[in-house]
Amino acid sequence: MSEERKEKLKSILYAIRDLEEFSAEGAKLKCHDSSPSYVTRVINLLTRDGLLNRVEIDKQERYRWVRNSTVSADHWIERQVFGEQIKLSPEQDRPREQLLRDGPSKLTDSQLIAILIRVGIVGESAIQAGRIIANRFPSDRLAALPDSSLPELRNISKTIRKDSYAQIMAGIELGRRISQLRDEVPVVVERIRGSEDAIRFCARAFGRLAVDGKQEEFHIVTLDTQHGPINTHLITIGTLDASLVHPREVFRAAIRDSASAILLVHNHPSGDPTPSREDKAVTERLSQVGELVGIRVLDHIIVAKERCRSVMAER
Repeated sequence: MSEERKEKLKSILYAIRDLEEFSAEGAKLKCHDSSPSYVTRVINLLTRDGLLNRVEIDKQERYRWVRNSTVSADHWIERQVFGEQIKLSPEQDRPREQLLRDGPSKLTDSQLIAILIRVGIVGESAIQAGRIIANRFPSDRLAALPDSSLPELRNISKTIRKDSYAQIMAGIELGRRISQLRDEVPVVVERIRGSEDAIRFCARAFGRLAVDGKQEEFHIVTLDTQHGPINTHLITIGTLDASLVHPREVFRAAIRDSASAILLVHNHPSGDPTPSREDKAVTERLSQVGELVGIRVLDHIIVAKERCRSVMAER
């Protein structure tokens, strides 16, 4: 039955996926081997899951593909047939694990909402519910989400119950209060003036690596002309080795950020921050490349449970 359903879904998706814009009737004509009611149901599911946008043109309802969707047609079909329960997803693909690994800023609206929902229902996981709600409240309408009542959100997704609704609203209100405080309190612009500043910044920004890092990760912090942090970038995961940390990947991110300088950062899962010979070799190599491309390597900080330590302060 599963394979039969997959083939039915494929026949519809493959028939309409190259259409830039279409009506329900047009889709039914393209999918003449499928029943009209089944085609309508598939279109509604695609719209619900954010792969299709419903638009009105000349007072006629039509559909357009969401071209920047991260969900492929084949992935969507697998999800319809076998479900999308979080516990069955690879651990690295689960929203909570992604947040802990990459930080909340890297998650989509739907993933953040899924974390707040926490638990799905039969036939609809928290991930699916998050996607449905995010599709109803896209970026330009997200500010309207706090004004929604429990019945209104429940009409969008049956996964929304009293507890999940309370979690969503509590998360929104807490974010609003923090944002308000930040607006009221002047923001101190951080500058990395030397190794002590770099160590303090990295101890705070990469504290997760010091506590939870199970293997070595190499990151860079891009800095502006005043040595203020612009962004952080994960370059590689694994034992630090000059052959793994390629200057092309390091300075590509720095050039993209229009950085004037960078910090090199990596962790020692052993807890001992003492720089190794390879740590020093990587620092030397990247410093030389930085001089050539005009982006200074300001420091290289090792993050560990014992403490953070500068490689360059000991050169």
